[in-house]
Amino acid sequence: MLYQPFLDYAIATLQERLELSPYHIPEGFERKEGVMGKGKRQENVLTTSHAFKSKKLRQIRAAHVQGGNALQVLNFVIFPELNYDLPFFGGDLVTLPGGHLIAIDMQPLFRDDPSYKAKYAEPIMPIFEKHQANLEWGGDFPAEASQFFSPAFLWTRPQETEVVQTQVFEAFCDYLQAYLDFVEQAEEVTDGKQLDDILQAQKRYLNYRAEKDPARGMFTRLYGEEWTEEYIHGFLFDLERKLALST
Repeated sequence: MLYQPFLDYAIATLQERLELSPYHIPEGFERKEGVMGKGKRQENVLTTSHAFKSKKLRQIRAAHVQGGNALQVLNFVIFPELNYDLPFFGGDLVTLPGGHLIAIDMQPLFRDDPSYKAKYAEPIMPIFEKHQANLEWGGDFPAEASQFFSPAFLWTRPQETEVVQTQVFEAFCDYLQAYLDFVEQAEEVTDGKQLDDILQAQKRYLNYRAEKDPARGMFTRLYGEEWTEEYIHGFLFDLERKLALST
């Protein structure tokens, strides 16, 4: 349960700083059990889903996968409402037998816009620099994904579990608190052109994440293709579904 403290901290912090409401989790997704591996390497795997919303945040959700020594994952993402220009909060925390893969960021709607960068990236660079000093850059990642990350993207592959429990945990907490500061300060967007730009940016991000979700193979092996595709499109990245229902 390596990432349970991260999830506990996130939920407690959100409850403390925001007025949360439940976000509907479709039937069959709150809890799902499976088996990974064979023989002596077989591990029971439990996937749980958690979701909330608030006035300015459309969906706050987590997928928590606990598979003993074989697999530990927390995918924690915050999607703003469509009438705010807030970035996304993303925490992808993955532990496999070969090591840890950690990605934490406030992913921008408009990465190449200087004013957007000044508003949402520059203020958190001191946090990034503080933690980058202890968490070595994790190396190459897909070039096509770079458009969705900010200059403060924290990407690291620590070898020691203790580093995850201490330094990565501290970074996760700092980024989340800074993100909630942005949420508190965020003002509603009313300009029609800007609202459309926000909608298109959110769609680009969610469509990319849904198409390239690295957990697709793992979930398919555990729970089958039908469950996996519905989980991805009906819960993890559900904006298109929600928009279709509202029209």
